[in-house]
Amino acid sequence: MKEDYYDILGIGKNATAAEIKKAYRKKAIEYHPDKNPGDAKAEEMFKKAAEAYEVLSDPNKKSRYDQYGHAAFEGGGGFGGGGMNMDDIFSQFGDIFGGAFGGGGFSGFSGFGGGGGQRRVKGSNLRIRVKLTLEEIANGVEKKIKVRRKVQAEGVTYQTCGTCGGRGQVTKITNTILGRMQTAATCSTCGGSGQIIDKKPSDADANGLKVAEETVSINIPAGVEDGMQLKVPNKGNDAPGNGVPGDLLVAIETEEHDTLKREGDNLHYDLYISISEAVLGTSKEIDAVGGKVRIKLEAGIQSGKILRLRGKGITSLNGYGSGDLLVHVNVWTPKELNKEQKDFFERMQNNENFEPRPEKSDKSFFEKVKDMFS
Repeated sequence: MKEDYYDILGIGKNATAAEIKKAYRKKAIEYHPDKNPGDAKAEEMFKKAAEAYEVLSDPNKKSRYDQYGHAAFEGGGGFGGGGMNMDDIFSQFGDIFGGAFGGGGFSGFSGFGGGGGQRRVKGSNLRIRVKLTLEEIANGVEKKIKVRRKVQAEGVTYQTCGTCGGRGQVTKITNTILGRMQTAATCSTCGGSGQIIDKKPSDADANGLKVAEETVSINIPAGVEDGMQLKVPNKGNDAPGNGVPGDLLVAIETEEHDTLKREGDNLHYDLYISISEAVLGTSKEIDAVGGKVRIKLEAGIQSGKILRLRGKGITSLNGYGSGDLLVHVNVWTPKELNKEQKDFFERMQNNENFEPRPEKSDKSFFEKVKDMFS
């Protein structure tokens, strides 16, 4: 069973954003690989702290985690932490380490695992928007999207950076009240890659990259919501040299359905029937995701009645089954009547069958609303 993210950082659930950041910073310094060379347990704690911070520092992810725990990110296709590598940690949380280590990390830092190599630079992320229909959201879908991204140009050759000697960082020693302190900062000449371009083709930019169009397959799980963001690893821009490609961040937009309205995993449908249909009973065909469904309306059905079709809603993103389709029955009152129709209703005004006699089982509007949201 996975450890609680709050326990990993040593904070309570009511911790502020500043307290979360401070706690993560403390853990990052304590378990940093350069401070614990060859210590696999420290490296694992370092990764756990980064994963916890990735979730708790994001208000949307934190809210989902507080509600569902680790289950909120199971099968989510890019939601939450899990499986983070050292490249991800240092590329995403550089501001944390920069503040802690004087602008660059520990001396001797080496490619995210201790030793003496160069730091691998990560390419920039790309962001796109994908519009989905309600049917696609209900069932999940694979989208093939054309993306223009920067890729390594053919024929580019590199040589070791003379400023940092291929390390990607330059060190600086300063005297403080605590003694001599050595800090490291990203090399300004090579941008941290440890290499500079030796030769490049004419169609490549200063970093040896060129723009190319690529078709990217994006697997979108069922149950996503408007505004959610998926991550497709390594489909952003390439990094110079032997760096790590950035990620493709996919923002979800939902198209409005003609008749169905979504609320969480439930769907709502407004069904209008005539007075005669309400009195005599009828059957109606209504919209649902995946096709039409037919429902039966009993004789004497009341306006405001809510019929619940279980499992006909949206598949839960967290794997907890599917929501329901709630059919709201509205009895339509005609605004204009001919003489024969008007005479009929005038005769029925004092008829006991037309007098309202709500039963105890008939719930009020507010009770129905309460039940709907419970």
